[in-house]
Amino acid sequence: MNGQINGHAIFENVRRYRGIASLYRQTAAFRPRQRWSLLEQASEWEARALSELEAYFAVRADYATPLAA
Repeated sequence: MNGQINGHAIFENVRRYRGIASLYRQTAAFRPRQRWSLLEQASEWEARALSELEAYFAVRADYATPLAA
């Protein structure tokens, strides 16, 4: 149960991070002078989302390995 709660929290974080990245990309479309800075911020938020997912699945893989052996 605790793993599910943590998993839900991680997926919620990923959803938020990707939402923020999307807002930066949308803003970049309307602010040409700040475009590259905004796109860089979007990229950083996407990297955070990817990092959360990678960490989550790495932990799950570590727990699953002893069961398979």
